[in-house]
Amino acid sequence: MKNIYKLYLLAFLFIASPLFAMEGVAVIDMRTAVLSTQGAADAFKALEEDPDYSSNLEEAKSLQADRQAIAEKLQKELETLSQEEIAQMQKDIQDKGKDLEFLAGKIQQAQEETAQAVFAQSGPAMQKIISELIAAKQIKVLLAKNETLLFSDSSLDLTDDVTSMLDVAAAGAPAQTD
Repeated sequence: MKNIYKLYLLAFLFIASPLFAMEGVAVIDMRTAVLSTQGAADAFKALEEDPDYSSNLEEAKSLQADRQAIAEKLQKELETLSQEEIAQMQKDIQDKGKDLEFLAGKIQQAQEETAQAVFAQSGPAMQKIISELIAAKQIKVLLAKNETLLFSDSSLDLTDDVTSMLDVAAAGAPAQTD
């Protein structure tokens, strides 16, 4: 009996989705829209060129490689090592893991700060663009993509439209200030 209800629900969703489109329902992934812009790409490229950030990345890669090498050596030589050597190698792996976690946190924080700066910079333009799209496409309901959305037709997704319009707005911004 439950399967019949699921079948009816799926049939309703497939039949009703074009009706929702006619009624002005759209979805958007604002994070993807903003982080897919050229401005975001430039901000993250600048982050990668930042000496502290790139130093942290290199150190993290080095720690990971050292940790992996110790783990492989431990695995290969396990039977020939003394208990003290095994304990020391395990401690080294653990210490490098803690250092790696710390660096990963710093790297993630820098990335999140960059993303937040891009969002703050794009916020007013994005709100204006979304308002214009709502009016132009006669949208009555705008849903956040990936927020408990069970189904959406890709033609309803405004994410790429917003990204393109944000890039156009950003390209036009310097010309307006001259």
